[in-house]
Amino acid sequence: MSHESASPESTTARLPLSDWSVEDLATFLEEQREAYRSLQDAGLSLDLTRGKPSAEQLDFAADLLTLPTTAKSPSGVDTRNYGGLEGLVELRAIFAELLGVEVEQIIAGGNSSLTMMHEVLVNLRLHGGVTSERPWSQEEKVTFICPVPGYDRHYTMLAHHGIEMVTVPMHEDGPDVAACRELVKDPSVKGMWIVPTYANPAGSVVTQEVAAELASMPTAAPDFTIFWDNAYALHHLTEDEAKSADILSLCAAAGNPHRTVMFASTSKITFAGAGVAFLASSVENIAWHLSHQQFASIGPDKVNHLRHLEFFGDADGVRAHMARHRESLAPKFAAVEEALSAELTGLGIAEWTHPTGGYFVSLDVLPGTASRVVQLAKEAGIALTPAGASFPRGTDPDDTNIRLAPSFPPLSEVRTAMAGVATCVALAAAEQMSSRH
Repeated sequence: MSHESASPESTTARLPLSDWSVEDLATFLEEQREAYRSLQDAGLSLDLTRGKPSAEQLDFAADLLTLPTTAKSPSGVDTRNYGGLEGLVELRAIFAELLGVEVEQIIAGGNSSLTMMHEVLVNLRLHGGVTSERPWSQEEKVTFICPVPGYDRHYTMLAHHGIEMVTVPMHEDGPDVAACRELVKDPSVKGMWIVPTYANPAGSVVTQEVAAELASMPTAAPDFTIFWDNAYALHHLTEDEAKSADILSLCAAAGNPHRTVMFASTSKITFAGAGVAFLASSVENIAWHLSHQQFASIGPDKVNHLRHLEFFGDADGVRAHMARHRESLAPKFAAVEEALSAELTGLGIAEWTHPTGGYFVSLDVLPGTASRVVQLAKEAGIALTPAGASFPRGTDPDDTNIRLAPSFPPLSEVRTAMAGVATCVALAAAEQMSSRH
């Protein structure tokens, strides 16, 4: 896990807790218990559980409520009527540019990219895909590769459908390619999840090199499918913006043009409950998806498409809008860093990521203490995502990882909550280390 160097002033008086004497450790434990009692007395009620946009961020898109000003798209489509299953072409063009794909490779749907992922998964199970030998439901076993830590809803979707899950480590440059290469030798391994840009929760960014390996690796299953959930492609926290790997072009160049289905949405760009979701893939995969979707819908909400088109205007309009999000979010992530660094740097009891985009910070505490930290936080009025949530079946074998989501609360509450979390981490570590003596 990545570390930033702490300032000399903050570390000169600190040694790892593992090097402390029994007496000093006992004193530290009592200090943390006293700090925790003060935390409980504060009567907090704070929530860092989910990566939701704040009210301020939602207000950035308030003008959507006055749009559209007309019913017809620039190309003359009456958005009030049926039809246009692939979505408004003008909005597709904006997000094709932003996501680095061709217009004919992308469709605009309803408000939820997660719904689109589920539709693709279900249709692969019921009907098989463009390169499938049979529907996945007729396979003896279906297995997905799950980079960890990762997004809990990916895993619960697979579990709901009885799909097996195998994990690989998620590094700073993407999933462990060597582990993936070995796993895909098994024909039951039909797919894998990836959040490629500012991954949930570690903030990892899949490099072009790692993406090229995933696009070209031989797989025993001819219809091995990468679910490329590019949820945070535009969610930068610094002006140094990470560029998403060009996975569709890499797959086409490797002779596997149908291997990847990309998903994205405006759920954390405009309104989480009334945005627009996008699906991008090969032209053949797009036709496959629409061939099944035609039986479920006569067309998406094109009025909402037009609303977003008018609101953004063009791709630069989206970029300017996301700069406002960055200004709102960056101080909250800085507050997480400041609180954890101030209380924990040098003690050797925690590591955390320093993301340059996305919605989360991944915190690793001493093995065996993550659940205790979450419990302590809860009893002090600070709600955290359950320990292990970033692993399949909610089980972190080392009980070490906690996902922090600082986007939703006001900045002052983020500061208060993170100072409290740091206290809980220190107390749980001191309890464990003291019990060993």
